[in-house]
Amino acid sequence: MGNPEEIETTFESDIENADEASPLLNPNNEHDQHKCRNGGAPMIQCGGAAVGWAADGLPQTVVGEPLPRGQWSSSLFSCLGRNDEFCSSDLEVCVLGSFAPYALYGSNVERLEFDPGAFASHCLPYTGLYLLGNFLFGWNCLAPWFSYPNRTAIRQKFNLEGSCEAWSRSCGCCSDIIKDEVQREHCESACDFATHLFCHPCSLCQEGRELRRRMPHPGFNGHSVLVMIPPAEQMMGHRG
Repeated sequence: MGNPEEIETTFESDIENADEASPLLNPNNEHDQHKCRNGGAPMIQCGGAAVGWAADGLPQTVVGEPLPRGQWSSSLFSCLGRNDEFCSSDLEVCVLGSFAPYALYGSNVERLEFDPGAFASHCLPYTGLYLLGNFLFGWNCLAPWFSYPNRTAIRQKFNLEGSCEAWSRSCGCCSDIIKDEVQREHCESACDFATHLFCHPCSLCQEGRELRRRMPHPGFNGHSVLVMIPPAEQMMGHRG
């Protein structure tokens, strides 16, 4: 047998040679050169154009340009509409937003996070701010500071158009802000807060309708049930 130190040195050199020979571990691999700028997510080729993917699976960029954002399924003041799935309707959302906004807000967060425990953890703080604002100032001016990030999360998750971009598209102003992604997001967040502050029930209802059309309630997550059916011979023998 050889010297243990020589055996160890030979083993380490074999590992290094194997790493250099492996195309998957090559630091100059082309796959590492096609990383998107957000979080190092990989880029893929789609018709000759590089497409990046965000953490939630939505396409992020095409040839370095942001994808066009979609529209909300209903407008801010569209209180009534068609019945939704999951045993809910636009009328129910409208009633909750008008008389029990804390329940609607908790339900929206529960659907967005797909976590049944999120209802209590968000509904209770919202209720405290809701009661405190109405008691001290006579209107709900504190809860929107707590609830408006939920609107921003919905807009970003489903790649929806914000109020600032919609205003720029309709009026043709503030185009420089829209082109810059950082400034646009700051402007959209400010618009989300303003929408919650001045049109709070309507904003909660619009978010509720959007989530009910896009995401199921976590409580309705179906589970498969195994049913054991005895063979026909056993059933006939039991009858006899």
